[in-house]
Amino acid sequence: MTPQSQFTVVAPVIAGREAALKTLLATMTVQPGVADSRNSLMPFAEFGQLHFARLVLLEDPTLADVEAYGLPLPRPPVYLAFLGDCDGSAQECLADLAQRAGSGLSTVFRHCVGFDGALLPWMLANDRRLAASYVNWVGRTVLQIKEESALQRLLAARVDRTPLVSAAQAQRQRQDLVTHVQSERAAGRLSLSAPQPTPLAWWLARIGNAVIVVLTTIVALPFLVVLSPFLIYRLRRLEASDPEICPPPDPAALLELQQLEDYDVSNQYTAIGSVKPGLFRRGLLRLILVAIQFASRNLFTRGYLARVQTIHFARWLFLDDKTRVVFTSNYDGGHQAYMDDFINKVAWGLNIVFSNGIGWPRTDWLIARGARREHLFKYYQRRHQIPTQVWYKAYPGLTLSDLARNSRIREGLERTRMSDGEALAWLKLL
Repeated sequence: MTPQSQFTVVAPVIAGREAALKTLLATMTVQPGVADSRNSLMPFAEFGQLHFARLVLLEDPTLADVEAYGLPLPRPPVYLAFLGDCDGSAQECLADLAQRAGSGLSTVFRHCVGFDGALLPWMLANDRRLAASYVNWVGRTVLQIKEESALQRLLAARVDRTPLVSAAQAQRQRQDLVTHVQSERAAGRLSLSAPQPTPLAWWLARIGNAVIVVLTTIVALPFLVVLSPFLIYRLRRLEASDPEICPPPDPAALLELQQLEDYDVSNQYTAIGSVKPGLFRRGLLRLILVAIQFASRNLFTRGYLARVQTIHFARWLFLDDKTRVVFTSNYDGGHQAYMDDFINKVAWGLNIVFSNGIGWPRTDWLIARGARREHLFKYYQRRHQIPTQVWYKAYPGLTLSDLARNSRIREGLERTRMSDGEALAWLKLL
């Protein structure tokens, strides 16, 4: 199994260069925000380990929200973020990008503070550590996705679609398809690569993370029990007093966001916002993100994030001494359906994480209300969403449901024996 990883190159943009950088990034697209996979600066499609990538200027439209707490208006720089989800090591992926697309990436990063022309060392130095990340199906590579998609198309074009009259006919049809695939592979017209061995370092890192989190939890639990009355009291006081900042989004900003969406069956989402001030909120958020990282590594590795099944990859990143957070995701379907999915299935999970952000709809006991107040939540998330200038997907037209179906088709094809019922069910996948 080849595990997935993320790179998160983030650097301040030189003051006054923001407009020129946006103009340059626009030359990398074929639709607003949608990458030309073979553009001259960064030909994404040439890098077979890359699932998703984006280039986005992190311009926070909600900075003034801190004034609701009596804090001065911050003046952070505008950052350029180059984010990617890849098979194997993120460092090796960056090295490959630097070697084969170095000229184009250097043209982009010359707009950033401190870029000295030494591309790979600079990217590695600016590759930020994530607070948490999520991979829908650990071990499913770009190569596997594309090969299984080709297999599905081959079989769908070959299968006899007349109604089956007996289970024996289903078995004969399946055997015909198996024979056809064998001949296509022998002729070199179809590839179905075997999975690579799982790197030992990945297993050790996963086990080490689990041990550290479990031991830390065991050690901390008695203290948390003793302190729980104070912590609950503090939470309830903050929940009653924290201001809600959920006005309707600016129509022009909303239109700009909508113009970047729905060119594919999947979409991108990038949001940024400030963490509520104080040690309590910042500490609570860090603790929650550690728990999310643990769950994503050890529990949610096979198609689900809690009950949500539409997210390919997601990440959380702290900025500016953990006073701000960036959240990004790649998801299937339209924006409204994506938000409704969260509201209906894991509104409590949204509250646990994002209620620590300034302006979130007021919660009760951390998990109640909040995102359940639908119109306020939808105003909030759109207001914090920012445009993604360049977004790349390696397998356009395919949803996570398609990927799961194609994997089941391959698994069924490679089985040496099937019952009549299993053969009928397998043929229905085609």
